[in-house]
Amino acid sequence: MILQQWWLGFAAEFIFICISSQFSLKKRQCVYHVNSKANTEQNHKYTTAGNVSGSVQECENTYCCVGYFLVSDGRTVVDLLACDVAEKSCPDATCRTQPRFNSSVKCVCNTDLCNGNITWTHTEQPRLTYSNFVDEVMKVVVILIGILLVLCLMIAAAKWRNLFKDKQRNLQAADGCVSLPCSCQITKTSEIDIADIELQQMLGRGYFASVWQGKYRGSTVAVKVFPAGGRQTFATEKEVYELPLMKHAGILPFLGTGRKAGDSSWFIVLQFAEYGSLHSFLCKHTTSWMLSLKLCQSLSQGLSYLHSDLRRYYVHKPPVAHRDLSSSNVLVKADGTCALCDFGCSAILRSCSGHHRWQSHTTHKGYRQLGTLRYMAPEILEGAVNLNRRWCLMQTDIYALGLLLWEILMRCSDLYEGSTLPPHLLPYESELGANVTLRSLVMFVLNLDKRPSIPKHWELLPQGAALQELLTDCWDFDPDARLTAQCVADRLVSFQTCFSDSSP
Repeated sequence: MILQQWWLGFAAEFIFICISSQFSLKKRQCVYHVNSKANTEQNHKYTTAGNVSGSVQECENTYCCVGYFLVSDGRTVVDLLACDVAEKSCPDATCRTQPRFNSSVKCVCNTDLCNGNITWTHTEQPRLTYSNFVDEVMKVVVILIGILLVLCLMIAAAKWRNLFKDKQRNLQAADGCVSLPCSCQITKTSEIDIADIELQQMLGRGYFASVWQGKYRGSTVAVKVFPAGGRQTFATEKEVYELPLMKHAGILPFLGTGRKAGDSSWFIVLQFAEYGSLHSFLCKHTTSWMLSLKLCQSLSQGLSYLHSDLRRYYVHKPPVAHRDLSSSNVLVKADGTCALCDFGCSAILRSCSGHHRWQSHTTHKGYRQLGTLRYMAPEILEGAVNLNRRWCLMQTDIYALGLLLWEILMRCSDLYEGSTLPPHLLPYESELGANVTLRSLVMFVLNLDKRPSIPKHWELLPQGAALQELLTDCWDFDPDARLTAQCVADRLVSFQTCFSDSSP
């Protein structure tokens, strides 16, 4: 009772302090400063992220503050301070710097005006040439507010922890010992005997495996056969498919695995997708506005589920980064929806030991192969992706998702009313040719910051501006500025409501 009274007194005092300081949690406030010499388009994007009053910006769509800094000769110049442009992960209360490419650093944080109080992670802190954006009094206020928030979070966490422990004790008393499987435990599937499968015809051959159409227990299936040298790729794909809670309409159903004793090859049996790959579907078919939305929605929803961190029924599905999204690795089912497949390059982003673990595949030239070349994000092309941060890996998937959405929309006949519908083209095929090279892609995507062209006449369509914004927000040069897969799916759902009458 005494402890509870003390906490109640502390809570009342905290509320009084918050009211007296007119502190509000409704909208985040960030220090605002833009470099007049910087990219005006970038400045405009961050200026419109919230209302600006002097050197303070009140955020409209996010609770994260961001700071960008340029480093030269041991000196650091403030490039931009503002509200972040979209909601994303910003777990730190203080703005801890992260090295970026092109001799720059960045920090994100989640408390008011926190981007004005930089925490340097390097052993030698560069000297700032711009230091008057926050006075000493404001720094003290920010620190005090941060301490109070941390105390409140500790109180809430302790309360929920106690409730969880009580629930666990009740379950154990009723049903015996209840253990929660950790994320590396997999759902065991029965082995399939190759003698039970009738291989009918080869559908395609890739770098790591060949795909066959076959019959299994009276049903048409797809059989992916890995040679003896592809055992690691087989093991990675099998591990992803066997994760708990991996059943979703946007992920191709997994039936089982087996081994061919004669030639020491391995195989995975999957549900058959009637229309084949998204690439072959778009080559053969044009789509209406509603069918295009259906393909785009199911694709983004499947990727959102793959990226999700789920705990249900005492099992855990950790987030998974696909790392090889392309129109050849997405299948189209009979109902006109997309399903993800080909997880041989994927990364499971959490494990029992608490350490990240995933396999990296390299080409014969030693270049890190994190996907199909023309779908690689700028940070992968530059070799600057941080493989120790799961957010970075998932954002490379979002870049590839933007290219896939572009491929689908470019085959929508309702978006070409009165004009000729072009044949299906892969990303950058019209700009760089069918056989794109790493050198040309680095120059076009990384150095020139170019993307696949969007038809000019889309500007005249009711949904044209929204489509262009969606694509550019997916393939943004800055990984942290890209949308999440769930945000992409939500926007596409809103398109169905807002532009359902846009098609003829």
